[in-house]
Parts: sequence; structure tokens; C-alpha cells
Amino acid sequence: MDSTALDLPEGLEITAEITPEFTSVLTREALELIVSLHRKFEPVRQERLAARKERQTRLDAGEELDFLEETRAIREDDSWQVAPPAPGLEDRRVEVTGPTYRKMTINALNSGAKVWLADQEDANTPAWDSVVGGQVNLLDSLKREIDFVSEQGKEYRLRPDEELPTIVVRPRGWHMVEKHMLVDGEVVSGSLVDFALYLTTAGRLQIEKGRGPYFYLPKMESHLEARLWNDVFVHAQEALDIPRGTIRATCLIETYPAAFEMEEILYELREHSAGLNAGRWDYIFSVIKTHRSKGEDWILPDRSQVTMTVPFMRAYTELLVRTCHKRGAHAIGGMSAFIPSKDETANEKAFDQVRSDKSREAGDGFDGSWVAHPGMVDLCREMFTEVLGDQPNQIDNKREDVQVGAEQLLDVKSTPGQVTEAGLRANVSVGIQYVASWLGGNGAAAINGLMEDAATAEISRSQVWQWLHFGVILDDTGEKVTKELVDRVIEEEVAKLPGEAADWETSRKLFTEMATADEYQDFLTIPAYELLG
Repeated sequence: MDSTALDLPEGLEITAEITPEFTSVLTREALELIVSLHRKFEPVRQERLAARKERQTRLDAGEELDFLEETRAIREDDSWQVAPPAPGLEDRRVEVTGPTYRKMTINALNSGAKVWLADQEDANTPAWDSVVGGQVNLLDSLKREIDFVSEQGKEYRLRPDEELPTIVVRPRGWHMVEKHMLVDGEVVSGSLVDFALYLTTAGRLQIEKGRGPYFYLPKMESHLEARLWNDVFVHAQEALDIPRGTIRATCLIETYPAAFEMEEILYELREHSAGLNAGRWDYIFSVIKTHRSKGEDWILPDRSQVTMTVPFMRAYTELLVRTCHKRGAHAIGGMSAFIPSKDETANEKAFDQVRSDKSREAGDGFDGSWVAHPGMVDLCREMFTEVLGDQPNQIDNKREDVQVGAEQLLDVKSTPGQVTEAGLRANVSVGIQYVASWLGGNGAAAINGLMEDAATAEISRSQVWQWLHFGVILDDTGEKVTKELVDRVIEEEVAKLPGEAADWETSRKLFTEMATADEYQDFLTIPAYELLG
């Protein structure tokens, strides 16, 4: 079945195969919205992406990140607040994350979490079947018409008569495109495709239920990118005759520049805001990316040692809670990526670490947090309930004791830890394994007991690039990180992986190119996307 079977608006071309089930979400209304959004907002999206490059040029020339002088009035105006928590988002003490693959959709909705972050971004490979198939799964789940049978014959179904977690969809970031859709001959933003397909199909059902549609917005680097999203929301609500403010969005503060514009981001989205989220790997990846040209003060140790409690990460999370609660917004904590296993010793260690992490977040004032596996839902809920009790959140905990300035956010040099050969090898091995999984259609990969997503590959290749670019001396061996060392480690680590070396050739080649290039490339997923069908 090809795109000629669809009722396509004028100017829209779809170059991928259309299966019969895809027609449930590739509706005329959805496609018309994609066309109108592209025509109105694609020039603005390009301006925002150009602004990223312009800021990076200034940073490379010696400028430093700081709070914006031109938006000082917004930060100093204590009168404004974001919209009150939306229905189904009042209590977010535990949110399970995961891609919209059919089995994982069912598992997430059966997890008992308050919220499911339905991920069309970092935990999802943006192959056409996943992009559109994920939307079909979301629609089917809200109709309670979803099931799945594994190759082993195991059946997966929604638990009957149980309330489902509130669904919050994470579309792709502004930098990603959907190469299989063109409007007037131009490729369309992946963000707008994911948003429009959900809003016009499953989102309609959410509106009927009074619990949505809600979104998580990734990878933004400025409040002007948040303004673009807000304008998209207003346009879409008007076009579809949806009351203004129905759409709500939680913004991931996962880039270094965005940490200096938290209040402005909330302000731009205030009638559509559902709060902010503090991540880890993407934020660390962004620290390296924005300071790619800087020297030893910006060298980070092994990624396993860059915890949420090191000074610059602690400053970031404390400021996020303070900012959100000052403006009446939810502050959502970071990811626990641990996967329960049959190894009781490993489980005990992992559960202790997650317990400590979630207890710290709840004590710091966060209103909820993420887990990547349903097996961690109960523990996260327990840690937050110890602080929240019967209250749905702790937005009233204003954290006025927190005083964080640019100096604290920029204090990377005081991060304790070492750069080791083991850390280099871990980055290489995990990075190559994840890229292979991503290219194979699985964006949520279980590696070494952790559920990894695209942020894992980004931080892995970025650390290798940083250590190589600045000729770091490994603390445990005294050896300098050189191209020869990296090539040798890659060869040795690939040899340890299951199967034949040829099985890993494509992912090895892409990871090597990104980790050893003379010029740092902003996103690994952009060249990786070119390799997908």
C-alpha cells in the first residue's frame, strides 16, 4: 500500500510504505495539521537552529554561558505563575519511561506508575515503522484494544478495569527531521510530525477523557525554542478548535544553555506548562558539547563518576527545584536506568543505589522522578511517599534557601574523579553496542544491567572525543589518549562482543568517526538517521 491510498493534502508527499494499520493515525486531519505547521513554523525552526550555531561560535571564541540580561525582568517579576497542575498530572511521584513499541507500551501501562513518558525520541529508533507504528500503539492503548504475543508465545494485555498511567509523549527534538514526509518539497520537522500525529488521534481521546494531551519537550537550548513550541500549541489548538491551554508540556532541562534560562522557559510556556525535568546523561553530554574548545577545566572523569551530587550537577538540580516551585510548577527528577535481574547480589546493590537516589530527590523537593523499568516503580513510589505522604506534590516547598548563580552552574573543574582505561573501554563498548541496537530498530537497549537510550551513546562518544582531543593522561595507566590507543581499544572491545566482527562493523564505523573526528559533531543521531531506511 502506497501513499496514493491516503487523502493527502496538496503539497504533502510521503515517500515511505503505508500499511493498513497506519491509516488510523495518518488521517486527513493529522496530515493537514502537519502541512500547516510546517508552512508556518519551519522558517522559525531554522532560525532557532541557526541561533544554536551562532551561540556555539561565540562560546568557541571565549564567551561564557550566563543568565540573560535581556530577560532579567522576567526572573525578577515575582507575580507570574504557570498554569495549575493539569488533570492526571497532579501526582507525578513515579513516572516510568520507555519507547512506544507494542510490548513495552503494554508493560508501561501495567506498571502502576502515575505517568508513562511515551518516548518517541531518545528511547526510540526513528525508523518509519517506529514513528508511525508507535502512534498506532498509543491510539490502540487508549482504546484498550492493544495486545502483543512474543515469539515465545507469551501474551501481553492491559490489565482490565485498572486506571492507566497518564500518558505524556516525548516527540523528537527540534534538530531532527522526518525524511519520509515532504511539504512543498521540503523535509518536515520530526518534532511537528510526532506532535501532530498524536494530537489529532490519541490526543483527541485524551481530551475526551479530560487527561491530556500532554508532552515532554526535549533538547531545547533557549527560551526562544520554548516560545516556538508555545506558538505551535496555540496554532494547533485554534486549528482543531481545542480550548487554549488544554495542551500541557514538561520541558527537559537537558542542555547546558537551558539551565541558564529555566525561568524564561517556564514563562514562555506558562499557560501550557507542566514543569521541568532534570536529566543526567544529556546534560553532561551538553556540557562537553558547549565547551568543546575549552581546556583542562572542562575535562570530565569517567561518566560513572559524574553523579547527580557532584558540585555542578547539584547546583543544576537545586536551581531547577527552586525555579519550578517559585512559579508553581512541578520539578521532576532524573532517570533510574537499572533493570532488575536474576542476580540477587547485583539487585541488592542496584536497589540500594536507586533507594538512595530517589530519597535524595524527594528530600530536595522534587515532586516525582523517572524509572526505566516497571520493576523499579514500587521503590520510587515508596521513596517519594515517605516525603509526600498523601499530598500529590510538594510545590509548596519553595526552597528559598537555594542560592545558585552562574559560578556554581559552571563549576565543572571541581568534579572529583579520574579518567581511566576502564572508563574509556566502557564508553567504547557501550557506545558501539547501543548504536548497533539503535540501527537495528531498538532505541531502548538493555546493556550491562541498565536500560540505555541515545543519550548513552552521545555521552560515550563525547567523552572519548574530549579525552582524545585534549590528550588526557589516563590516571590508572599513565598512558596518553591518542588516536592509536582509541583504535586499539575499539578493536579489542569489539572482539569481546558476541557474534562476528562484521556484525558490529556499521556501528563501529559510525562510533569511531564521531569519537575521533577533528571537528566535534553536534548529534550522533543525525548521521545515524541517514543509515535508517
